[in-house]
Amino acid sequence: MPQAQFGFPTMGATTVGIVCKDGVVLASDKRIAYGFSIMSKSGKKVFPIGDRIGVGFAGLISDAQAVLRRITSELRLYELEFHKTMGVRAATKLLSNMLYSQRYYPVFTETMVGGTDDGGGRLFVLDQLGSIIEDRYAAIGSGGTIAIGLLEQDYNKDAGVKEGKELAIRAVRAGIARDIASGDGVDVLILGKDGIKEEFYPAK
Repeated sequence: MPQAQFGFPTMGATTVGIVCKDGVVLASDKRIAYGFSIMSKSGKKVFPIGDRIGVGFAGLISDAQAVLRRITSELRLYELEFHKTMGVRAATKLLSNMLYSQRYYPVFTETMVGGTDDGGGRLFVLDQLGSIIEDRYAAIGSGGTIAIGLLEQDYNKDAGVKEGKELAIRAVRAGIARDIASGDGVDVLILGKDGIKEEFYPAK
């Protein structure tokens, strides 16, 4: 199930993730919209939370920031206590437990976790209640229904992060072109063997 819906309304954004042969690419647009108003054209929805792990969000930005602060703190505490980096699946499961523990007051976000560990590149999508789906590529947010078409058509499991980045940018730009809640450029997070790189590209 590359596109995450889980029975909930989709959230404003176009956020995609792609697993490549040598890493993982996360990308999202920069628009922050509330209803029919654009609140910001310089928002951020993809973030590194460790040396090899990143997260991407779609939905209410305040909830996304709260989730980001908590999962980042938990990963840092783990590293301080055990003197090692948490794996991608373990970090996703930790986040899943956090989301499920507040299921009676759920966050209004969809979340994507990607990164590299001893098992290679991995990508997981979570809904508001902590359900986990692992896939090779995924798209979330209100523009995800558009972006997923490009991913389905052009995804190649043998492609490197360079090709994966180009596909992710095209997918987000496709969402921007047709989704009013997405826009104003593309933030890209590359998680590869050389560490983490953050880049920005205009919407065009």
